[in-house]
Amino acid sequence: MSTAVIATIGEDRPGIVNELSHLVHQLNLNIEDSRMTVLGGEFAVLMSVSGADAQLERLQAELAELCQASDLAYLFRTTEPRAVAQAMPYEVRVVAMDHPGIVSRIAGFFSERSINIRELNTETERAAHTGTPIFNLLMIVELPESVKVAQMRRDFEAFCEEQDLDGSIEAG
Repeated sequence: MSTAVIATIGEDRPGIVNELSHLVHQLNLNIEDSRMTVLGGEFAVLMSVSGADAQLERLQAELAELCQASDLAYLFRTTEPRAVAQAMPYEVRVVAMDHPGIVSRIAGFFSERSINIRELNTETERAAHTGTPIFNLLMIVELPESVKVAQMRRDFEAFCEEQDLDGSIEAG
């Protein structure tokens, strides 16, 4: 059994998920993990697929044909299992009035401390009464055993206060 990661993006329309999942199923492959969402007017798919090497090679060829016919951009990459780190997952939440640079500064905070970001999701919504753009971030970080959680929380709270963000770190 081998694994590949595929990513596709194209104009949002009904049927994209069906076309991709049907192709994977026809080749007797398994979708192990996936993320699918609309971003702007585009539909983005990120999918981990496992199966026999020969079938994954066929998937790569047939995916190229499907994407060309369906006007989708794609990426296909074989991968190895991720090394399991000695780390605890923690959930980070941030809410703020939207402005450029929030993700960059938050990513920098964790990168400077050699803390891995396993997952990151953001969205912007309008406040109910004012229409003010509100930025929401949810991510999972992996805190190494060497990190003192209480100190990390204090450092993150100070960072958020300095950046005018409302943020928290909780055990995941």
